[in-house]
Amino acid sequence: MKSTDTEILQILKNETLRQKTQLQMIPSENYSSEAVREVVGSILMNKYSEGQPFKRYYQGMDNVDALESLVEKRALKAFKLDPEEWDVNVQPYSGSPANAEVFFALLNPGDKIMAMYLTDGGHISHGWSYKEKPLSFASKFFKIEFYHVDPKTHVFDYDEIAKLAKKIKPKMLVAGGTAYPREIDHTKMGKIAHSVGALYHADVSHEAGLIAAGVNNSPFDGADVVMMTTHKTLRGPRGAMIFAKKELIEKIDKAVFPGLQGGPHNHTIAGIGVALGETMQPAFKTYAKQIIKNAQALAAELKKRGYDIITGGTDKHLILIDLRNKGLSGKVPALALEKANIVCNFNTVPYDTAPPLYPSGLRLGTPAITTRGMKEKEMKLIAGWIDEVILSVVSYQLPDNPKLRREFMKEVTVGLSQNKTIAKVAREVKTLVAGFPLP
Repeated sequence: MKSTDTEILQILKNETLRQKTQLQMIPSENYSSEAVREVVGSILMNKYSEGQPFKRYYQGMDNVDALESLVEKRALKAFKLDPEEWDVNVQPYSGSPANAEVFFALLNPGDKIMAMYLTDGGHISHGWSYKEKPLSFASKFFKIEFYHVDPKTHVFDYDEIAKLAKKIKPKMLVAGGTAYPREIDHTKMGKIAHSVGALYHADVSHEAGLIAAGVNNSPFDGADVVMMTTHKTLRGPRGAMIFAKKELIEKIDKAVFPGLQGGPHNHTIAGIGVALGETMQPAFKTYAKQIIKNAQALAAELKKRGYDIITGGTDKHLILIDLRNKGLSGKVPALALEKANIVCNFNTVPYDTAPPLYPSGLRLGTPAITTRGMKEKEMKLIAGWIDEVILSVVSYQLPDNPKLRREFMKEVTVGLSQNKTIAKVAREVKTLVAGFPLP
């Protein structure tokens, strides 16, 4: 790179420095190991391999067939699945394509899908429309009906979901939240789906590593099909896997290829295999437990400081804060925290009254900072810094008039660059992270 492409090299150096010097606290991000990065950047990316292992449309497949077959076996073993009952496809490029492949495989256009409402913590790929305009693959090809969290507790009311399912009679029930801090009872969800003749699809992209480690509920007792991404708590490369009951796997395989994909990314599959091997080591379970301890400690500290923590806490790796009691949109605190070297994201909250680009919530996660070795002691420090930064920007109240928001954001940008509290916290964060190197 030094002699062939200095421009890209400089960007790479800049990003390396950013990751080293900031607290990476977006729940869907993590740091993969050096071994994962090594194999993802390997010569395996040179091979094209349409089809399933030992059933390819190309020659020269011996090594890739051996690789993909091994990764499939590791996936089943990592999640303690009986290969007589379950199978897996490790080829999906990412989570949203994988969800599309599940729908494409098991449903017909126009079929009903019952999914978690987006602002309650669901995912756009489960079917989302905004102002009656379809925005995702699922919402364009299927009829989407939503269930909600309880208005007061913000957790699932399974009795209400069951009543709604009987009324809607979906062909598929989908669960899996990107901003739902509590565990999902997959056994109950499976029973609800099956009681109305529906399939149950569990999207456990966020919790995959926690499930593999045995510290979060397994979806496999209740689900017919399970999708997970591999780069979040599983700590692998950007990819996805679809697990399905044996009787469904052929449909899944055909939906992946030739349905919606071409040749799989063999280098990514190899990285997934390495990550799966890592999840089966004793150290990974210790790591997964610490992710949850850190998230719960952080939530408790923020709660002490008067923050409205959605559901009152967390069972996993993420925390969702409703900032309406501070009179704030989540956008300004997210920008302020980034300048303070704390990277999280603004997010909708259940029953949000704010517009999507300026939602009321802030979403925080602990997978990446736990990978760096941080524990409860550091969570207290981080909670204090988050509070300092947010309190320093409470004067930035989002205008009700949408036409005034552009000028408002210009004012925010200037104000944040001159904010002494943010500058101080940024320096203190850099000092802390210097003691917790990247893997």
